[in-house]
Amino acid sequence: MNVKVQQIDSCRWRIPREGAMRTEGLVFASAKMMQDLQREQALEQVCNVATLPGIVGPSMAMPDIHWGYGFPIGGVAAFDADQGVVSPGGVGYDINCGVRLLRSNLEAESIRPQLGRLADALFRNVPSGVGSCRRDFKLTVREESRVLVKGAAWAVQQGFGDAGDLECIEGHGAIPGADPEMVSERALERGRAQLGTLGSGNHFLEIQQVDAIYDADAAAVLGLHPGQVTVSIHTGSRGFGYQVCDDYLKVMLRAARKYGIVLPDRQLCCAPLPSDEARSYLAAMACAANFAFANRQMITAWVRDTFEQVLGKSPADLRLGIIYDVCHNIAKWEDHVVNGQQRRLCVHRKGATRAFPPGHAEIPAAYRQIGQPVLIPGDMGRYSYVLTGTAGAYAETFGSTCHGAGRVMSRHAAKKAARGHDLIGELAALGTLVRAAGRATVAEEMPAAYKDVADVVEVVQRAGIGHAVARLKPMAVIKG
Repeated sequence: MNVKVQQIDSCRWRIPREGAMRTEGLVFASAKMMQDLQREQALEQVCNVATLPGIVGPSMAMPDIHWGYGFPIGGVAAFDADQGVVSPGGVGYDINCGVRLLRSNLEAESIRPQLGRLADALFRNVPSGVGSCRRDFKLTVREESRVLVKGAAWAVQQGFGDAGDLECIEGHGAIPGADPEMVSERALERGRAQLGTLGSGNHFLEIQQVDAIYDADAAAVLGLHPGQVTVSIHTGSRGFGYQVCDDYLKVMLRAARKYGIVLPDRQLCCAPLPSDEARSYLAAMACAANFAFANRQMITAWVRDTFEQVLGKSPADLRLGIIYDVCHNIAKWEDHVVNGQQRRLCVHRKGATRAFPPGHAEIPAAYRQIGQPVLIPGDMGRYSYVLTGTAGAYAETFGSTCHGAGRVMSRHAAKKAARGHDLIGELAALGTLVRAAGRATVAEEMPAAYKDVADVVEVVQRAGIGHAVARLKPMAVIKG
């Protein structure tokens, strides 16, 4: 399919409505990004999403767009509560994959002599890799159901952090409407061994330093200053969320046939939002989202313990506090103004981050004056960014922005390109220590496999759908 695009301005491109499309496409990208995109299938996926019933506004893609399952990664679409649909392809397999950022009372230069020991200890204490699990911790069936309903609050009740942590998590660490009865036994079985684990692929645990400040006032509100140590945790719902998605793809294929929904791609299988199938999926998806919130909460506790043990400092000295925790694979019920009228919508963000503006009631009170913190990880050789949400994003993209750098190489291509390279040595020369379960993961996630996240952030900043506050530079990375 040859997708026609029309340039609107330096960072926006329209895909005109044609054929079965019910609305137009809107892509945020630089001219160079668009040139590369026109050689890929991701733009076709933007068009395919635009054919789904009840879509409200354009089918959108953020500048980190690349090909995904059904929806493009970087895709955003909102659906009417009565006429619209929910699609697992618009959430993805890793439900509530997200990022949590911790600030500290430490300076980068003060921990550099202990950085190797810290990296080794984190690699030991936070299980990572395919199928990773903790040998010293496993959920009972009864407790797992509580995790799925309560999310991060369950972990806090078990002693993993304190109640104050919940104030700085999207949705206070739990999506409402979770129902463990809507989850398969296989998903439950996979989840019981994997809570508190990092996983593999693009998931990581990273010690960073604040490398640049772009908005001193907003940075002060977030508690960030140059040279400060931060920690990022990027992971999701592990095998539990994968199984929920896999189970419901089969349900949704049957539902699409049952309700007469014509699909341009079977990966966009879906069900009308008022249907039993949609309600069941949303209840199971909420369970997986809450599993992910609890997962990041437990990893946070083990990060704090590790810093205390290695550095010999008290929690009061370290002050490893949560700045924010945000989802980037989720479908959520939200109220938005469309053509002057407030509407209840199911907003799909698949590889996209919520970016609510200053003053929004769902933002923690401490940040309401600056907007919702938005956490944008890059690759392990360059940097990550802290942004805040904007009124522009709320008006134009249902309060959404990018979620990361976005791949430019498949994992297979990255492995091939990495042959003959000492990637861990090359990263060490750049100032980043890497601890990983194997060379394959490092090869798949090599910096060259990703766009430069600075280019992605520049587009969202120019478009007004994100406001840059700070840049973080990796010091040590734990990979699966």
